[in-house]
Amino acid sequence: MLHLMVRYALAPLAKAIYRPTVHGAELVPLDEPIILASNHRAAVDTALTAIVTPRPVSFLGKAEYFTGKGLKGRFMASLLSGLGYVPVQRGNAAAGLAALDSARKVLEAGGAFGIYPEGTRSLDGRLHRGHTGVGALALTTRSRVVPVAITGTEQVQPAGKRFPRRAKVTVRFGEPLDFSHYDGLENSSMARRAVTDHVMYAILELSEQEYVDKYHKRPDEKSA
Repeated sequence: MLHLMVRYALAPLAKAIYRPTVHGAELVPLDEPIILASNHRAAVDTALTAIVTPRPVSFLGKAEYFTGKGLKGRFMASLLSGLGYVPVQRGNAAAGLAALDSARKVLEAGGAFGIYPEGTRSLDGRLHRGHTGVGALALTTRSRVVPVAITGTEQVQPAGKRFPRRAKVTVRFGEPLDFSHYDGLENSSMARRAVTDHVMYAILELSEQEYVDKYHKRPDEKSA
């Protein structure tokens, strides 16, 4: 019920305020499991993708967001669930496997799952090397992948700012990518890397960002 309220009440309001420009939404399949793989510019990317995609989309959310106490905690958990977030622990290898398992369940149920292959927001505006989780998902679930490019959200909510502001935002959806020619190779690290690189190149063509062939690290990770 809350999901429907967000989609049919809050989404039109957000569109009216921010007026995102959307290209290629008709390319998103409506009746099959699909992975939406996007670049990541700002914290609002997830909400924006959910608003402009012509079908419900699930994303991973930090488990602690769902465990808050009191009325506020329960409301936040309900809101995130309504938005399609799937709670998952983060921070170690076991958490990574749990995240992939949660995503796989969404796809096996015929849903749409959103993922950021870079793993974190790009703080320098460039597109960075993708982690192979998207390749693993595509191969194990045999789902097609829709590349997505978001521009402008870094101006809506710059790093370090709590509240969004109005700015020109564009979302571009690409043609679904079919990796059925890799069937049977889901356990191959080379196949997962090849699929991931293909997805990242498709995002690059849509976003026209500068590409960096290395994983992106946030400042706190570099000093660790």
